[in-house]
Amino acid sequence: MYKKAIEREIDLLLIKPADKAKVYGKLGTSLSAIEPPLWTGLLAAYCRQEGWSVAIIDVEAEGLSPDEAARRAQEYRPLMAAFTVTGANLSASTWNMTGTRDYIRAFKNTLPDVKTLLWGLHPSALPERTLREEGTDFVCQGEGFSTITELLKLLKNGIKTGRYDVAGLWYMKGDEVVSNPRPGLVKDLDELPPVAWDLLPMDRYRAHNWHCFDDPDKRQPYGVIYTSLGCPFNCSFCALRTLFGGPGIRYRSPARVIDDIDTLVKDYHVKNIKVLDECFVLKESHVTAICDLIIERGYDLNIWAYARVDTVNDAMLKKMALAGFKWLCYGIESGNEKSLSNVSKRGFNKDDIRRVIRMTKYAGINVLGNFMFGLPEDDFKAMQEALDFAIELNCEYTNFYATMAYPGSRLYEEACRTNMRLPMSWRGYSAFSRECVPLPTKYLSSEDVLHFRDKAFVEFHSSPKYLKQVEDRFGRKAVEHINSMLNHKIERDILKHYRQGAGHDN
Repeated sequence: MYKKAIEREIDLLLIKPADKAKVYGKLGTSLSAIEPPLWTGLLAAYCRQEGWSVAIIDVEAEGLSPDEAARRAQEYRPLMAAFTVTGANLSASTWNMTGTRDYIRAFKNTLPDVKTLLWGLHPSALPERTLREEGTDFVCQGEGFSTITELLKLLKNGIKTGRYDVAGLWYMKGDEVVSNPRPGLVKDLDELPPVAWDLLPMDRYRAHNWHCFDDPDKRQPYGVIYTSLGCPFNCSFCALRTLFGGPGIRYRSPARVIDDIDTLVKDYHVKNIKVLDECFVLKESHVTAICDLIIERGYDLNIWAYARVDTVNDAMLKKMALAGFKWLCYGIESGNEKSLSNVSKRGFNKDDIRRVIRMTKYAGINVLGNFMFGLPEDDFKAMQEALDFAIELNCEYTNFYATMAYPGSRLYEEACRTNMRLPMSWRGYSAFSRECVPLPTKYLSSEDVLHFRDKAFVEFHSSPKYLKQVEDRFGRKAVEHINSMLNHKIERDILKHYRQGAGHDN
């Protein structure tokens, strides 16, 4: 058995771990999305292009336990295993860290001689802590392309010194943490190869439930694309900057983007697509060029993407609707001007939001509104203003989040500096887990914020006004789906003995 374990067959095994049951609770079985891990597939494609043999195990999609994933890994006998900690949104990298630890331990028990590396937004934000706590040999800080391939070269050559001079790499030498400077970013994204979809179980992925309100039973197949990397903005609650080293955005050419869409449509029969860009609707010429290419092909698509209230216009929205963009997500966050200003959401006001929501709906595009409760300046009055504004806007679907100080964000740095309450485990950063502990505000406890959030979600999505709109827009089947979703009560440990206002100055 030992001899077989050291006979290398694959240079790199990429493992996408997950903690779905604990992160999403009952919502994880049927309601949450199972998203193709674009970054895992992109890293695999890059390493393969550089001449390395690569395989992927997507634990979430295949429903594998830590021991099952480790036994599967034995079949590949890799030179190195890289765990990519990602998820359906940026914050999921932190949510999934607790589960990732279980997979690393199982892997080390089964293949103790194989080197392991941990990559993701969370490891990039906290590389030293991740290295000390998670039992991995290496942590990759940054995009990872050159870091992983350079490390593979050293491992392949049987490095003897124990010294790894690789940009972006962190490792232990005895009790000492050794770090290397960040590598430069890939300047021309068109130089990156297409995502290695052929290494992923493409038949296992499913779209978000709201994304398919037209027919909730047809959430598969599902694909994702990216047209840019990074974000030029610097919101205090966002940790994206830690992956790329700061604010900024790089674009792919529309020709490369449409190649990806062609592959998903023709090879995998995908109709439901998510654009993973942090904000797709920023550069009008970029958006319209991609839309024109889709329209030329006559594809029947159901696409959703992120946008900003201050970056859309009527002509762009009409072009996007023709191309198959059925949903746009706006980060509205609050209905309170002071709360918005405090987290760098400047540049538009409530009247601007009203106008853009009307304009988007008029173009035939559904609106997903994102709201946050528990922003630093929030009290009960401010949170109620946010809820009232959401009810007024009556978006086709609305996400209500409790504010978290995610590692790598300015909120996290401030929370650590002032000893504010943070979750006891990484799973506690999940919006839907029972261990969830939101960031307290200047005026409210974590319990206050979470209790308000959970009540607001039910109040909005069960209101007659909202359900009538859904039925008029999508039909009775969508209403039944929403009612079924509301029957999944989220269990919260910190709310077991909650009483609003107890011990707080409200």
